[in-house]
Amino acid sequence: MQLVIDIGNTSIKIGLFEKDTLRIHATFEHVDFKHEISQIIQKYNIKSGIVSSVGKLNDNEKQWLSDTLAVLVLNQETKVPFVNRYETPLTLGVDRIALAAAAASIFPEQNVLIIDAGTCITYDFLDRNIAYWGGAISPGIHSRYKALHDYTAKLPLLEKQIPENYLGNNTQNSIHSGVVNGTLQEIEGVINQYSTDYKKLTVVLTGGDAEFLAKQLKSSIFVRPFFLLEGLYTILKLNTNDKKD
Repeated sequence: MQLVIDIGNTSIKIGLFEKDTLRIHATFEHVDFKHEISQIIQKYNIKSGIVSSVGKLNDNEKQWLSDTLAVLVLNQETKVPFVNRYETPLTLGVDRIALAAAAASIFPEQNVLIIDAGTCITYDFLDRNIAYWGGAISPGIHSRYKALHDYTAKLPLLEKQIPENYLGNNTQNSIHSGVVNGTLQEIEGVINQYSTDYKKLTVVLTGGDAEFLAKQLKSSIFVRPFFLLEGLYTILKLNTNDKKD
């Protein structure tokens, strides 16, 4: 088995792949990083893996991981299965690189819009010629709820909830309508923009809020909760094969 590690802003997600199949996956908090990874490595006798980090991984943790495992640390110079047309490729987040790699591998020769609904909502576009062009970044659902609470004097911090109606009849319902319906309208609007220019468009929705949003979206989408992990595995295989050649 090979281990893929996605260190995000909110949590850490791991996947164990065997023969191109995701066999095991788990999510845990940053504070449990060493303990959880040690347990997994020992239990499954893991020898190699890949790590993508947009979250908090200090130098000691990076050194510990390198000493514990033959690990590929994904960065902007790692070999990937697509052509990067981003204007500033060295600033492209490794999470977005992994998502583009998954699109190139799973949906070859297709125009793909990847929507990752997590702490941020990222939109990434890969054309049928496996060229990555960029996309957009906006606040995620929880970030929107938190912003309303943090930057106002009296608005409460709420947990996400499907609005009863787009017309909020009290403060809480108004917040749910503004955050959730606003997010849905944004996503539908972005999909429509891309669909106008690319008639045959594959849309993939992933990330922590993917299932929550998918129930309410009208557009035709593929929901793949582990798309980023699949992309990391694709990159790991590509670079492992290169070393064998």
